[in-house]
Amino acid sequence: MTTGTTTSGIAIRDIAEIGEMRAVEEMQREAWGIDDLSIVPYTQLSAAVHVGGTLLGAFDGDRLVGFVYGFYGHFRNEVVHHSHMLAVDPEYRDKNLGFRLKADQLNRVRGDGFAKRMTWTFDPLRSLNAYFNFAKLGVVSDTYLVNVYGEDAASFMHRTGTDRLLVSWFVNSERVLSVLADAGGGSYATKTDPRSEIEYLLRVSESGLPVREATIRGQERLAIEIPADIGEVEKSDLKAAKLWRGGTRNAFLEALRAGFIATGFRREGEGSGSYVLERTGIDQYR
Repeated sequence: MTTGTTTSGIAIRDIAEIGEMRAVEEMQREAWGIDDLSIVPYTQLSAAVHVGGTLLGAFDGDRLVGFVYGFYGHFRNEVVHHSHMLAVDPEYRDKNLGFRLKADQLNRVRGDGFAKRMTWTFDPLRSLNAYFNFAKLGVVSDTYLVNVYGEDAASFMHRTGTDRLLVSWFVNSERVLSVLADAGGGSYATKTDPRSEIEYLLRVSESGLPVREATIRGQERLAIEIPADIGEVEKSDLKAAKLWRGGTRNAFLEALRAGFIATGFRREGEGSGSYVLERTGIDQYR
Protein backbone atom coordinates (compact mmCIF):
# COMPACT_ATOMS: atom_id res chain seq x y z
CA MET A 1 0.00 0.00 0.00
CA THR A 2 1.36 3.42 -0.98
CA THR A 3 0.27 6.58 0.73
CA GLY A 4 1.46 10.13 0.92
CA THR A 5 1.11 13.80 0.12
CA THR A 6 2.97 16.31 -2.03
CA THR A 7 3.42 19.95 -0.99
CA SER A 8 5.92 22.52 -2.29
CA GLY A 9 7.59 19.87 -4.39
CA ILE A 10 8.31 17.59 -1.42
CA ALA A 11 6.54 14.23 -1.64
CA ILE A 12 5.87 12.05 1.39
CA ARG A 13 5.44 8.38 0.59
CA ASP A 14 6.19 4.87 1.78
CA ILE A 15 9.78 3.68 1.81
CA ALA A 16 9.84 0.13 0.49
CA GLU A 17 13.04 -0.19 -1.57
CA ILE A 18 16.23 -1.42 0.07
CA GLY A 19 18.24 1.44 -1.43
CA GLU A 20 15.95 3.98 0.22
CA MET A 21 16.22 2.13 3.52
CA ARG A 22 20.00 2.42 3.21
CA ALA A 23 19.50 6.17 2.87
CA VAL A 24 17.52 6.07 6.13
CA GLU A 25 20.54 4.42 7.78
CA GLU A 26 22.76 7.29 6.63
CA MET A 27 20.29 9.93 7.77
CA GLN A 28 20.29 8.39 11.27
CA ARG A 29 24.07 8.67 11.36
CA GLU A 30 24.02 12.31 10.25
CA ALA A 31 21.10 13.41 12.43
CA TRP A 32 22.23 11.95 15.74
CA GLY A 33 25.95 11.23 15.38
CA ILE A 34 25.49 7.60 16.36
CA ASP A 35 27.81 4.72 15.54
CA ASP A 36 26.96 1.80 13.29
CA LEU A 37 25.97 -0.45 16.19
CA SER A 38 23.32 2.07 17.29
CA ILE A 39 21.72 2.55 13.87
CA VAL A 40 18.45 0.76 13.16
CA PRO A 41 19.60 -1.27 10.12
CA TYR A 42 17.77 -1.70 6.84
CA THR A 43 17.14 -5.36 7.67
CA GLN A 44 15.13 -4.38 10.76
CA LEU A 45 13.34 -1.60 8.87
CA SER A 46 12.37 -4.04 6.12
CA ALA A 47 11.14 -6.66 8.58
CA ALA A 48 9.03 -4.09 10.46
CA VAL A 49 7.44 -2.76 7.28
CA HIS A 50 6.41 -6.26 6.23
CA VAL A 51 4.44 -6.79 9.47
CA GLY A 52 2.67 -3.42 9.69
CA GLY A 53 5.33 -0.92 10.70
CA THR A 54 5.33 2.56 9.16
CA LEU A 55 8.35 3.90 7.30
CA LEU A 56 7.55 7.10 5.45
CA GLY A 57 10.03 9.31 3.64
CA ALA A 58 10.02 12.92 2.49
CA PHE A 59 11.56 13.17 -0.97
CA ASP A 60 12.79 16.12 -3.00
CA GLY A 61 12.85 14.34 -6.32
CA ASP A 62 14.81 11.17 -5.59
CA ARG A 63 16.61 12.65 -2.58
CA LEU A 64 15.53 11.53 0.90
CA VAL A 65 15.23 14.66 3.05
CA GLY A 66 13.30 13.26 6.01
CA PHE A 67 11.73 10.13 7.41
CA VAL A 68 9.53 8.79 10.19
CA TYR A 69 9.56 5.22 11.46
CA GLY A 70 7.20 3.43 13.84
CA PHE A 71 5.82 0.05 14.82
CA TYR A 72 2.96 -1.46 16.79
CA GLY A 73 3.35 -2.56 20.39
CA HIS A 74 1.60 -2.71 23.76
CA PHE A 75 1.60 -0.02 26.44
CA ARG A 76 -0.57 -0.18 29.56
CA ASN A 77 -2.65 -3.03 28.20
CA GLU A 78 -3.55 -1.37 24.92
CA VAL A 79 -2.24 -1.53 21.38
CA VAL A 80 -0.18 1.55 20.49
CA HIS A 81 1.82 2.67 17.51
CA HIS A 82 5.26 3.73 18.73
CA SER A 83 6.75 6.43 16.49
CA HIS A 84 10.37 5.58 17.22
CA MET A 85 12.32 7.91 14.93
CA LEU A 86 11.80 11.21 13.09
CA ALA A 87 14.55 13.07 11.25
CA VAL A 88 14.66 15.93 8.74
CA ASP A 89 17.64 17.15 6.71
CA PRO A 90 18.84 20.49 8.21
CA GLU A 91 18.43 22.20 4.82
CA TYR A 92 14.70 21.42 4.89
CA ARG A 93 13.77 22.20 8.50
CA ASP A 94 11.89 25.38 7.56
CA LYS A 95 9.35 23.49 5.43
CA ASN A 96 7.18 21.97 8.19
CA LEU A 97 8.32 18.48 7.15
CA GLY A 98 8.46 17.15 10.70
CA PHE A 99 4.80 17.97 11.18
CA ARG A 100 3.83 16.58 7.77
CA LEU A 101 5.64 13.30 8.42
CA LYS A 102 3.96 12.87 11.81
CA ALA A 103 0.56 13.79 10.37
CA ASP A 104 0.87 11.29 7.52
CA GLN A 105 1.97 8.62 9.98
CA LEU A 106 -1.02 9.38 12.20
CA ASN A 107 -3.38 9.15 9.23
CA ARG A 108 -1.91 5.75 8.40
CA VAL A 109 -2.46 4.59 12.00
CA ARG A 110 -6.03 5.89 12.01
CA GLY A 111 -6.66 4.07 8.75
CA ASP A 112 -5.31 0.81 10.16
CA GLY A 113 -7.79 1.07 13.03
CA PHE A 114 -5.68 -0.96 15.47
CA ALA A 115 -4.47 1.76 17.84
CA LYS A 116 -6.05 4.82 19.43
CA ARG A 117 -2.77 6.04 20.89
CA MET A 118 0.61 6.84 19.37
CA THR A 119 3.65 7.09 21.62
CA TRP A 120 7.25 8.19 21.33
CA THR A 121 10.04 9.50 23.53
CA PHE A 122 12.23 12.60 23.45
CA ASP A 123 14.80 14.33 25.63
CA PRO A 124 12.86 16.77 27.87
CA LEU A 125 15.82 19.17 27.92
CA ARG A 126 15.59 19.76 24.15
CA SER A 127 13.41 22.88 23.97
CA LEU A 128 12.82 22.80 20.20
CA ASN A 129 11.58 19.22 20.43
CA ALA A 130 9.44 20.09 23.44
CA TYR A 131 7.79 22.95 21.56
CA PHE A 132 7.23 20.79 18.48
CA ASN A 133 5.72 17.92 20.43
CA PHE A 134 3.51 19.81 22.87
CA ALA A 135 2.71 23.10 21.15
CA LYS A 136 2.49 21.96 17.52
CA LEU A 137 1.37 18.33 17.86
CA GLY A 138 -0.65 18.49 21.09
CA VAL A 139 0.89 15.52 22.91
CA VAL A 140 0.54 14.91 26.65
CA SER A 141 2.78 12.94 29.01
CA ASP A 142 2.59 11.27 32.39
CA THR A 143 5.73 9.13 32.04
CA TYR A 144 9.38 10.06 32.67
CA LEU A 145 12.02 7.42 31.87
CA VAL A 146 15.53 7.54 33.35
CA ASN A 147 18.46 6.64 31.08
CA VAL A 148 16.42 4.71 28.50
CA TYR A 149 19.52 3.92 26.42
CA GLY A 150 22.00 3.81 29.28
CA GLU A 151 24.12 6.64 30.61
CA ASP A 152 26.77 6.52 27.88
CA ALA A 153 24.87 6.11 24.61
CA ALA A 154 26.91 6.67 21.45
CA SER A 155 25.73 10.11 20.28
CA PHE A 156 26.87 13.72 20.51
CA MET A 157 23.37 14.43 21.87
CA HIS A 158 23.86 12.23 24.94
CA ARG A 159 26.41 14.02 27.12
CA THR A 160 24.24 13.93 30.26
CA GLY A 161 22.49 10.59 30.00
CA THR A 162 19.43 9.50 28.05
CA ASP A 163 16.40 10.51 30.12
CA ARG A 164 13.18 10.72 28.10
CA LEU A 165 9.59 11.84 28.37
CA LEU A 166 7.25 9.25 26.89
CA VAL A 167 4.43 11.16 25.23
CA SER A 168 0.96 10.09 24.15
CA TRP A 169 -0.80 11.29 21.00
CA PHE A 170 -4.43 10.20 21.04
CA VAL A 171 -5.21 9.83 17.37
CA ASN A 172 -8.98 10.42 17.51
CA SER A 173 -9.05 13.12 20.19
CA GLU A 174 -10.49 16.58 19.61
CA ARG A 175 -7.16 18.03 20.75
CA VAL A 176 -5.14 16.19 18.10
CA LEU A 177 -7.69 16.62 15.32
CA SER A 178 -7.71 20.39 15.91
CA VAL A 179 -3.93 20.43 15.63
CA LEU A 180 -4.09 18.54 12.33
CA ALA A 181 -6.70 20.96 11.01
CA ASP A 182 -4.35 23.82 11.88
CA ALA A 183 -1.56 22.07 9.92
CA GLY A 184 0.94 22.74 12.67
CA GLY A 185 0.68 26.47 12.17
CA GLY A 186 -0.27 27.45 15.70
CA SER A 187 0.76 26.80 19.25
CA TYR A 188 -1.54 24.53 21.21
CA ALA A 189 0.20 25.67 24.37
CA THR A 190 -0.81 29.29 23.89
CA LYS A 191 -4.38 28.27 23.12
CA THR A 192 -4.71 26.29 26.34
CA ASP A 193 -2.52 28.40 28.59
CA PRO A 194 -3.08 32.17 28.36
CA ARG A 195 -0.13 32.85 30.72
CA SER A 196 -2.40 32.98 33.72
CA GLU A 197 -0.82 32.74 37.13
CA ILE A 198 1.24 29.60 37.49
CA GLU A 199 3.84 28.55 40.03
CA TYR A 200 7.25 27.39 38.85
CA LEU A 201 8.60 24.17 40.27
CA LEU A 202 11.93 24.80 38.50
CA ARG A 203 13.29 27.97 36.91
CA VAL A 204 16.34 29.23 35.06
CA SER A 205 18.26 31.43 37.51
CA GLU A 206 20.13 34.62 36.55
CA SER A 207 23.31 32.54 36.42
CA GLY A 208 21.68 30.08 34.04
CA LEU A 209 21.45 27.26 36.59
CA PRO A 210 18.30 25.43 37.72
CA VAL A 211 16.65 26.69 40.89
CA ARG A 212 13.66 25.20 42.73
CA GLU A 213 10.85 27.59 43.60
CA ALA A 214 7.31 26.37 44.33
CA THR A 215 6.32 23.29 46.26
CA ILE A 216 3.82 20.84 44.83
CA ARG A 217 1.50 20.81 47.82
CA GLY A 218 -1.71 22.70 47.15
CA GLN A 219 -0.96 23.37 43.48
CA GLU A 220 -3.18 22.44 40.55
CA ARG A 221 -0.88 23.80 37.83
CA LEU A 222 2.89 24.03 37.73
CA ALA A 223 5.66 24.97 35.31
CA ILE A 224 9.12 23.52 34.75
CA GLU A 225 11.45 25.89 32.90
CA ILE A 226 14.41 24.70 30.80
CA PRO A 227 17.27 26.49 28.99
CA ALA A 228 16.84 27.62 25.40
CA ASP A 229 19.60 25.36 24.08
CA ILE A 230 20.91 22.57 26.31
CA GLY A 231 23.36 21.63 23.54
CA GLU A 232 25.16 24.95 23.94
CA VAL A 233 25.14 24.55 27.72
CA GLU A 234 26.75 21.12 27.32
CA LYS A 235 29.49 22.58 25.13
CA SER A 236 30.28 25.53 27.39
CA ASP A 237 29.68 24.08 30.87
CA LEU A 238 29.11 20.33 31.11
CA LYS A 239 28.79 20.56 34.90
CA ALA A 240 25.88 23.00 34.52
CA ALA A 241 24.27 20.71 31.94
CA LYS A 242 24.45 17.82 34.39
CA LEU A 243 22.82 20.00 37.04
CA TRP A 244 20.00 20.63 34.58
CA ARG A 245 19.61 16.93 33.94
CA GLY A 246 19.38 16.19 37.64
CA GLY A 247 17.13 19.16 38.35
CA THR A 248 14.59 18.42 35.63
CA ARG A 249 14.66 14.69 36.39
CA ASN A 250 13.80 15.31 40.04
CA ALA A 251 11.15 17.92 39.22
CA PHE A 252 9.36 15.76 36.66
CA LEU A 253 9.46 12.62 38.75
CA GLU A 254 8.13 14.45 41.81
CA ALA A 255 5.32 16.13 39.86
CA LEU A 256 4.24 13.04 37.93
CA ARG A 257 4.20 10.93 41.08
CA ALA A 258 1.95 13.56 42.68
CA GLY A 259 -0.63 13.18 39.91
CA PHE A 260 0.43 15.90 37.47
CA ILE A 261 0.80 15.40 33.73
CA ALA A 262 2.61 17.56 31.18
CA THR A 263 0.04 19.19 28.89
CA GLY A 264 1.84 22.04 27.15
CA PHE A 265 5.04 23.94 26.44
CA ARG A 266 5.39 27.69 26.12
CA ARG A 267 8.28 29.91 25.12
CA GLU A 268 9.61 32.35 27.70
CA GLY A 269 11.92 35.37 27.53
CA GLU A 270 15.57 35.02 26.51
CA GLY A 271 14.68 31.99 24.44
CA SER A 272 13.98 29.63 27.33
CA GLY A 273 10.76 27.68 27.61
CA SER A 274 8.62 25.98 30.20
CA TYR A 275 6.46 22.90 30.44
CA VAL A 276 2.94 23.34 31.77
CA LEU A 277 1.83 20.57 34.13
CA GLU A 278 -1.69 20.05 35.44
CA ARG A 279 -3.04 17.83 38.18
CA THR A 280 -5.36 15.71 36.07
CA GLY A 281 -5.65 12.31 34.42
CA ILE A 282 -4.26 11.55 30.98
CA ASP A 283 -7.39 9.70 29.86
CA GLN A 284 -9.35 12.95 29.60
CA TYR A 285 -7.24 13.75 26.54
CA ARG A 286 -8.38 10.69 24.59
